[in-house]
Amino acid sequence: MFTIGTYSEQMAKTTLSTKLRILSDAAKYDASCASSGSSKRDSRDGKSLGSNEGSGICHAYAPDGRCISLLKILMTNFCIYDCSYCVNRVSSNVPRARFSVDEVVDLTINFYRRNYIEGLFLSSGIIRSPDATMSDMVQIARKLREEQSFRGYIHLKTIPDAAPELIEQAGLLADRLSINVELPTDHAVKTYAPEKNPDQIRAIMGDVKNLKQAAGERSHTGRRPPKFAPAGQSTQMIIGADQATDNVILERSTRLYADYGLKRVYYSAFSPIPDSSAKLPLISPPLQREHRLYQADWLLRFYGFEISEITGANKNGDLDLSIDPKLAWALQNRALFPLDVNTAPREMLLRVPGFGMKTVTRILSTRRHGHLRYEHLMRMGASMKKARAFIVAGGWTPGALTDSAALRAQFAPPPEQLTLI
Repeated sequence: MFTIGTYSEQMAKTTLSTKLRILSDAAKYDASCASSGSSKRDSRDGKSLGSNEGSGICHAYAPDGRCISLLKILMTNFCIYDCSYCVNRVSSNVPRARFSVDEVVDLTINFYRRNYIEGLFLSSGIIRSPDATMSDMVQIARKLREEQSFRGYIHLKTIPDAAPELIEQAGLLADRLSINVELPTDHAVKTYAPEKNPDQIRAIMGDVKNLKQAAGERSHTGRRPPKFAPAGQSTQMIIGADQATDNVILERSTRLYADYGLKRVYYSAFSPIPDSSAKLPLISPPLQREHRLYQADWLLRFYGFEISEITGANKNGDLDLSIDPKLAWALQNRALFPLDVNTAPREMLLRVPGFGMKTVTRILSTRRHGHLRYEHLMRMGASMKKARAFIVAGGWTPGALTDSAALRAQFAPPPEQLTLI
């Protein structure tokens, strides 16, 4: 645990470049997102700086595929909380640093002028108090917007224990707010992060939702109130730090989307921290689990799947890590295939492995004007290596391939030789 004396000594000795190295590395555990959904702003008027449009150095992706370059840092990795799964918890023996408000503002502007970034992703450990920390973050955003006329993208990771008025100020300045639910269940939060209150986290998420909705309503005079977090809110969930199954995780995510109108739930694979003070003797899941959860999340939101369909293949409620969840479902439901791409309805075409939403839209549009053949699907961008066993098209039928006992083996990763030492 740090003391004020220790903190002051460290800050006096830490150079800006060292702070940047420490705090950009510490921010890697925070999932960032791009400016998709934000209102368009640019600096073509010659009186302002920055833009939240375009592409650059890749740090995050918008859902439409655009690259958004972000300066992604913590304001500080000092923290008064002792969350067992966090590398920056108060009992962790890691190098510490803290930016001042002006240092973050200067870094953002200087990085933008060099065309390194298009925006700022700012998170922080809790120092002094939640209100003091959130106040500094709001001050950074205000200086960027009002003093520097910065119109680029700003994403603030908000502090749920901070005063509601600070959260409201943050939403009037930032494009997106995010509030971490931390872990998949309330029990896990109370066990591994006892200083955090799941009810308070949800209450603030509800406030953000209500403030955003209110910002879209006109007053009795017909005027709109100031925009509030135009790119919406998101949250982050750490997976693997407790024993929650993928079924439980996806159920929680589905409720969060429905209850708070979230733009995105981000999954972050827990990495055990080599620290004798850590309280979690759990083994980290592979990053592949994180990847599969993102794929499953996408299927639930845009492809018409139900949670029971996606996690039903395994009795324990977890996803198959060796193949993607759509393919796993298709292999479990071979009786529904092969589908004729010239007659099958949209909802079933979306369930064909290797067919994305754009491919299905192209299929539906093109088949109105002619008979689709196998080579047409290839030109549309379909992944025919996956799809060919599940579809019929002009010049192609899978024959016995759909029901082949060896079909799954064609998609599973090759076995690896384990080392003996």
